[in-house]
Amino acid sequence: MRAFFAYMEISKVKYHVLALVVIVFWGVSFVNTKVLLDHNLSPTEIFIYRSVIAYLGLAVWSRFRLRVYCLRDEALMALLGLLGGTFYFIFENTALKLTLVTDVAILVSLNSLFTTLLAAIFLKEERFTWLKLVGSLLAFGGVAFLTFADGFVWGDGLLGDLLAILAAAVWAVYSIVLKRVNRRCAIIDITRKVFFYGVLFALPMTFWEGPMHLEALATPVVAANLLFLSLVCSMLAFFIWGEVTVRIGAILTANYLYLSPVISVIAAWLAYGETIGAVGLMGCVLVLVGIIMVERR
Repeated sequence: MRAFFAYMEISKVKYHVLALVVIVFWGVSFVNTKVLLDHNLSPTEIFIYRSVIAYLGLAVWSRFRLRVYCLRDEALMALLGLLGGTFYFIFENTALKLTLVTDVAILVSLNSLFTTLLAAIFLKEERFTWLKLVGSLLAFGGVAFLTFADGFVWGDGLLGDLLAILAAAVWAVYSIVLKRVNRRCAIIDITRKVFFYGVLFALPMTFWEGPMHLEALATPVVAANLLFLSLVCSMLAFFIWGEVTVRIGAILTANYLYLSPVISVIAAWLAYGETIGAVGLMGCVLVLVGIIMVERR
């Protein structure tokens, strides 16, 4: 019997490795987006290109089968596309254009904290304990340290930080709506429709930003980064994460998400030489500790 359980633990090691691989993908994705911004692609068109490629990839994966749901569910999935697609990625991409990759990666990780708070308020799934309250205060204190690390001066950096926080808040609302939709709809259908409706809502914004840089897609660096974001971070990672969640459990899998901003900080340092001072580092630590306390089971 002991040998059996020992084998079961060993057989799960590969799923822990896969979870780490996905976290690395998601952690470095901020740098990939920054590279595309440096090649003059706008935040909106990066989202559109990424979503279209991911949508086509999922369509091929599912053999072009797509279920049509009732009007209420379709309306909710359109809302998911607007929130988790259009708003989230455009806010995040714009933030990366205005401020440091490190700041965006840390601040966007607040989405799990916001989701927990909203779930406690609207879904009544969890009690709001003193531990959650202290964790929230620590996290928001860390946000203040990180946001104003360069001084209390309004500028692109501060605007970028605020957009990253807004992206985290939008994703939290998306997660709450997703909990309701996922009870009746298949997750692969939801994902494809999020990409579809997200692009649909984003297209009018391209007229405000100016003409799209389609010629840039022929540049090897641009094409490689777009394919990585679309097929690896948006499509492949989705399937791996779902399988890992089933094999080792949702709570244990979610714990790996705490490593994502750490990977992003390392990737930003390697790619752009980004460094953070003592105040910014204190902010990073407070945010991560606060999130862990809020989500502690």
